[in-house]
Amino acid sequence: MNKIIEKEIGNNIRKIRESAGMTQEALSAKLQLNGCDITRSALAKIEVGQRHLYPDEIVLIKEILCTDFDSIFYGVK
Repeated sequence: MNKIIEKEIGNNIRKIRESAGMTQEALSAKLQLNGCDITRSALAKIEVGQRHLYPDEIVLIKEILCTDFDSIFYGVK
C-alpha cells in the first residue's frame, strides 16, 4: 500500500477514535474481544502509517467506532 495513503487512513482512524472519546487501549481491547489480535502498540503504528491494515481489522474498527468506510478512507466531512 502507498505510504501516503496509509498515513491518511491511520490519521482518519485516530480522529474518529478520539471523536468517539476512546483511547488506543480501549479500542485495541474491543478489537481483541471481537477476535482481532491487535495490541495498543500495533494500533498506534496503524494510526501513524507504520503498519498495514488488514481487511478484517478495517471492518471491526468501522463497527466498533460506529463509522462508515468513507470516513475511514477519506476522512470525516
